[in-house]
Amino acid sequence: MFAATLSHPADFDGWREAARIALSHELTPEAMSFVVEGEGALFGEPLPQKPGGAPPPKVPRGFIDLARNAACNRDPQRFLLLYSLLWRLQTDRRLLEVASDPEVRRAQDMQKSVLRDSHKMKAFVRFREVPGDNGAAHYIAWFEPFHHTVELTAPFFTRRFTGMEWTLLTPLRSAHWNGTELQFGPPALASDKPDEDAVEALWLTYYVSIFNPARLKVKAMQSEMPRKYWHNLPEAQLIRPLVQGAEEAARRMLETAPTMPGLRHERHAEKAAMTKAAQPVEEAFAGFNRRPEDIEEAREQASRCRACPLWEPATQTVFGSGPADAPVLFVGEQPGDQEDLAGEPFVGPAGKVFDRALAEAGLDRSQVYVTNAVKHFKFTPRGKRRIHQKPNAGEVKMCRWWLDIERELIRPKLIVALGATAATAVLGKAVTIRDTRSRLIDLDADTRLLVTVHPAYILRLPDRAAQEAEQRAFHADMALVRDTVPSIAA
Repeated sequence: MFAATLSHPADFDGWREAARIALSHELTPEAMSFVVEGEGALFGEPLPQKPGGAPPPKVPRGFIDLARNAACNRDPQRFLLLYSLLWRLQTDRRLLEVASDPEVRRAQDMQKSVLRDSHKMKAFVRFREVPGDNGAAHYIAWFEPFHHTVELTAPFFTRRFTGMEWTLLTPLRSAHWNGTELQFGPPALASDKPDEDAVEALWLTYYVSIFNPARLKVKAMQSEMPRKYWHNLPEAQLIRPLVQGAEEAARRMLETAPTMPGLRHERHAEKAAMTKAAQPVEEAFAGFNRRPEDIEEAREQASRCRACPLWEPATQTVFGSGPADAPVLFVGEQPGDQEDLAGEPFVGPAGKVFDRALAEAGLDRSQVYVTNAVKHFKFTPRGKRRIHQKPNAGEVKMCRWWLDIERELIRPKLIVALGATAATAVLGKAVTIRDTRSRLIDLDADTRLLVTVHPAYILRLPDRAAQEAEQRAFHADMALVRDTVPSIAA
């Protein structure tokens, strides 16, 4: 048996170095133990030196975050569990995707508990001002976390209170920020926590003023702010009397509320404005002077479309792509981030799933026409990323002008709707995948419709088994496309 000593209960860096050494000597989890310095006797031989030139172990990106968070859990077997996962990952790279694995599930539960505890620390820590050196203000807070979350959470306070000098005391570990450096120290005693300060009275006055008795939900409040945290919150002394007086306060609010004028005239004005806004829609399309005679002219006209606001933040219009006489027309929801940049439909991750399904069914993508119900990328910026947003019914209806033109010019024998939004755009009414999937629907004498899922739906499934099952069903739908229109087979 070999033993590794860690410097403190959340010593992830120490565990990682010890785990690397143990792996380099091919020590199994049964041959290892991890002990936090000062918490127990060290039984076992010290780890040997790391052999020179030993490469670091390879792990999935998500394992590092999982291990760093789970290492803060109070479970005494946390470090050994993480080493066992690390050992198994060397032969099974996709182990973390197996949600039913007992060790994976246990580590994930540990992580969730730690992150929940860290969130509570961020929400319920209250700093109090005490005299500092040279008369400068210093702020001290006392908190009682359940897990070893001080190292994990303290950087949050350095970002929030960068210009303050503060100390966070807990019975498990302490943290100190001097304005430039974050340092960690030993546990503290409850007797070290500071008394109330002058700012506290101001905070209590503010807390009373923002309390809304009409929106009080006691069970929801206690779920978010459990009673075990109350004794360290200055506002806790106000909670009971505020709750007891909530019913009377709500009654007074209703009695003294100002009388508002009727809203009938506002509804009429709003309806008139919506009617007026709808009138220029035809003008926006009529601005292209005439209905396009072929797909290339339609593509050129669509590049200048301003019929709805989606054009402005998007990079460009992403029109359909494929032969002008294609017998099959595939319709997706809208272009994604990579499609918006490339100006071509289905070239991103969902496009790769789509191409793979076509290839497995023996279909030639160059023989089909691929487009979207909405031609501009709708997104929400998040940092440097652009997060996909589902188009609303009005946007789908507005862009149906272009989809109808594509259908009219191409005259496909089969339209394949990839997802509920595409099916709604083709049929002109809301439908569900469950009720319409994998069956041929007659649109007119010459055209049929097949509804299936969008490839992006498969990518979003969290469970690997569910992904594989959905891929098989999607590939079966592509085989149905091939059997319906054999001319597009590769």
